[in-house]
Formats: sequence, C-alpha cells, structure tokens
Amino acid sequence: MRIFLAGASGAIGRRTVPALLGQGHEVVGLTRSKDSADRIEALGAAAVVGDVYDAEALTQAVRAVRPDVVMHQLTDLGSGDRAANAKVRVVGTRNLVDAAKAAGVRRIVAQSIAWAYEPGDEPAVEDTPLDLHGAPDRVATVEGIAALEMAVAELPEWVVLRYGTLYGPGTWYERGGLMAQLAQAGHVPANADVSSFVHVDDAASAAVAALSWPSGPVNVCDDEPAAGHEWVPVFCAAVGASEPTRADAERTGWARGADNRYARKELDWVPGRPSWRDGFTRA
Repeated sequence: MRIFLAGASGAIGRRTVPALLGQGHEVVGLTRSKDSADRIEALGAAAVVGDVYDAEALTQAVRAVRPDVVMHQLTDLGSGDRAANAKVRVVGTRNLVDAAKAAGVRRIVAQSIAWAYEPGDEPAVEDTPLDLHGAPDRVATVEGIAALEMAVAELPEWVVLRYGTLYGPGTWYERGGLMAQLAQAGHVPANADVSSFVHVDDAASAAVAALSWPSGPVNVCDDEPAAGHEWVPVFCAAVGASEPTRADAERTGWARGADNRYARKELDWVPGRPSWRDGFTRA
C-alpha cells in the first residue's frame, strides 16, 4: 500500500516509517522542515515538506501522492504547549481529513489518547463515553479529541488509536524529557490517579497493524493500569530522580486507566513491553 504519513518525523512516526517499509509498503512522510524531511528520507521513505494548517497545499500534496491510506500521527508537544497540541487535533485533523476525501482516500488511521474517558471505577473500554462535562481545562482537551475522532470517522474506513501515556525515546517520559525534569525537581507526586502507559515502539506497531483493523477506536496501552503510588517511584528511579512524595488524596474520577482487552483478544495486538514496571528501566 501507499501510505501518506502526517507526523512522520515525530516520536511514533520515526518508528512507524521503517516498520511500514519493512512490510513492503510505500511511505510518503509529511513534515514541516527540510531537516526533518532529510531524516525521513534517510529512513528510506519519500518526504513532503508542508504545513498541515495550509489546507490548499495539503490537499494538493495528498492528491499528488494518491495514497491508499492516510496515517495521522501529528502532535505539537515539543514545548509542552497543550493549546498548540489541541489546535493540531482540531484544525490539523480537519484539514487532513478534507485532503484525504479530496484525494479519494478510503482509510485513515489516527492518533488519539486513552485518558479522555468520563469518570468511573474501572479502566475504561472503547465504548466508555468521552468526558465532555468535566472541569473547563480538561474539557478543552477532550473536546479536541472528540473533534479529531468525529472528523476521522467521516471516511469510509477509520481507526482511532487511543494511546496510553507514551514513554520511551522522544517522549516526555524519557531521561531528560519534560516529566523526568519535573520528577527531578520533586514535582511528580505519587498519588492515587491511575494511568495506562504504552512504549513508543508498541504505539508504532499498533499503527502498522491498524492498516487492516476494522473501523473504530482501539485502546493501545500496556497490560497494567496503575496508580501513581506504584508507577511514580519506579519512574523516578529510572530517570535518576529522588524518591517522590506520597500524596494520599482520593483518585481523580477520570484518572482510571484504559483496558486493552479488545486489542489483545479481538485484534491480536500484544505490546512488546506488557508493563511499565520493566519498560521504564529498558525504555
């Protein structure tokens, strides 16, 4: 297949490109800079320099490639600016979906998140509603996710990859990354909030597998949702931070983690790092 990969130079994209090529697919990666384009081409793919916010140019680029599948791995997390990342999810996705439609593309695979679900007592499954009625700062994030997922579902075939919290090279959760820096400054308390993690290599493997998955959302995370009381001390040790402060407040309702049984049991996707427990130490 010919794949148009938006976000090919990102943490997941850099791993997805060689995995797609290894399966015999043709890949054209969209990126914003010439330097990133050079890195994509060094991996063996073709590259297009463009701006996802330039709708007309993006449509022309996708039409020129004539892909079988559009893959959306766009983020804007380098500076920690959540507003910029929300804009990518809303505006960037809208433009990418419209470009795919104009090019006659039937299938899209898109990155989403696994912590946008409404509050509950158990790890969330795929049909759990999104949390559109929470605090204003959280709703802004979830509304961006809802807009992304609704836009993607306009294509005849679509898969939304609801990734757990990404860790590993190129993410906030690596030695020297944003969360490591916060941990070293004592600003990552070990609390009761539950998270689900996924290593970037496993995120990439799911993106490749999703080329043949049925339409719908899929939780892509490891096997062990865990409270911060458990994972934060392990993460701090892995990145050279001091033992964290324990916070005994009750769990935030939406911080419930996500259940990966659908991916495992129905789609035969198995994470290479089944738990953050050893994943952090060999990230």
